[in-house]
Amino acid sequence: MTVLTDLTIAAIRDGFLAGDFSAREVADAFNGAVAAGKSLNAFLVETPDHAIAAAENADRARASGDFLPLAGVPLGIKDLFCTAGVQTTAASHILEGFTPTYESTVTAKLFAAGAGMLGKLNMDQFAMGSSNETSAFGNVISPWKRKDGGNAALSPGGSSGGSSAAVAARLVPGATGTDTGGSIRQPAAFTGISGIKPTYGRCSRWGVVAFASSLDQAGPMARDVRDCAIMLEAMSGFDPKDATSLDMAVPNWEAALSGDLTGKRVGIPKEYRVDGMPPEIEALWQRGIEMVKDAGAEVVDVSLPHTKYALPTYYIIAPAEASSNLARYDGVRYGQRALPDGANLQEMYAATRAAGFGAEVKRRIMIGTYVLSAGFYDAYYTKAQKVRALIARDFELAWDKCDVLLTPTAPSAAFALGEKSADPIAMYLNDVFTVPSSLAGLPAMSVPGGLDKQGLPLGLQVIGKPFDEQGVLNASLAVEERAGFTARAERWW
Repeated sequence: MTVLTDLTIAAIRDGFLAGDFSAREVADAFNGAVAAGKSLNAFLVETPDHAIAAAENADRARASGDFLPLAGVPLGIKDLFCTAGVQTTAASHILEGFTPTYESTVTAKLFAAGAGMLGKLNMDQFAMGSSNETSAFGNVISPWKRKDGGNAALSPGGSSGGSSAAVAARLVPGATGTDTGGSIRQPAAFTGISGIKPTYGRCSRWGVVAFASSLDQAGPMARDVRDCAIMLEAMSGFDPKDATSLDMAVPNWEAALSGDLTGKRVGIPKEYRVDGMPPEIEALWQRGIEMVKDAGAEVVDVSLPHTKYALPTYYIIAPAEASSNLARYDGVRYGQRALPDGANLQEMYAATRAAGFGAEVKRRIMIGTYVLSAGFYDAYYTKAQKVRALIARDFELAWDKCDVLLTPTAPSAAFALGEKSADPIAMYLNDVFTVPSSLAGLPAMSVPGGLDKQGLPLGLQVIGKPFDEQGVLNASLAVEERAGFTARAERWW
């Protein structure tokens, strides 16, 4: 019998509908996998009862001939999404013990589509990080190992590192992630899975703990492109509770999936050939170019001249918005409170924030507060917003020449935990290929394209026009079909 935890979302859905197995059997299998995978530290809260209840509902509905799109499919939920009755911390001590009385719009949509929840997934604290080392509850460990025989624990990427590790380790068939500057795509690349950041506004931000409001966007992470399309359909849609939500119909992305790129033009931005790019990444990119050619696409060179300013622009705008968003965590309304003996209100605020926030969160709050201060607002924040507009315009001009762009996802394979944590700039450079499309609000996806010499996954990124998730999914499918990536992490946990 097929091991149920090896099945994709599509295979679980189709097998359940065909009566090959019950939803309860699937839920039990994945609950067992979650329990067996504790050493990865991918889960902050396990919710086996939620997964079982959803499975039993699905089994009863199937008996009466009623089917939901995600019936029988249990998922992992990044701990940035508020879940009614289940602790939500954003992996920070300052929210420890916070149990929402409401459901985020994205998780409500997934549950309404029949999905169950296996638990809340670990992440970088408040989604600030690229390695999942800033979590207040310990870092997630990638299920992958280098083939050099060393025992170095590897980063699963971040901030959605719990999501990427859980999918790659077969603890969940799919998971929610959020992407502010690359936090779906970079961890997907590090762990050999697929992940898509949709157009800004496709998925509601209501009930998602905010980091940088003009950048944050939810998206799915799963084993392959089809599974991402299935999840994204369930997650997307207009939400009147979110002022940035797109009032657009949700296409049937799965039904329109096609790896045939005949008549499509794929742009190769020359500015993404950054100084010091490892030869393996360059070779991967060239293989990706050959793949899309084989799929029928015409490859064209394009220029995005303001790309070199994307990282400094992002690390002004995102911390500025974080400084504003995180001002609400003061120990008064919810979460942890530190109250020294005889403290006044200001001292209580200071003690609570000092104890509750981690070092990276404090660093970004301080940067953001600085660039928003009276003497520096125009010199930094206003200028960064102007550069952001120029970056977006670069993409708009590129669409005159091509339909999608193909680039590497990350500048390296997964690095060892602790390898870059002492150098914030080196860590920030992990987002060099993902940040530009985030600043422009564009849909972008990472799919595994191959392995490096140490046997670790490398990802290719497809960037598309606004609202053209279909084009991104189709180009990604073309790469997926030709890459033939079947490698998986050997079980050691």
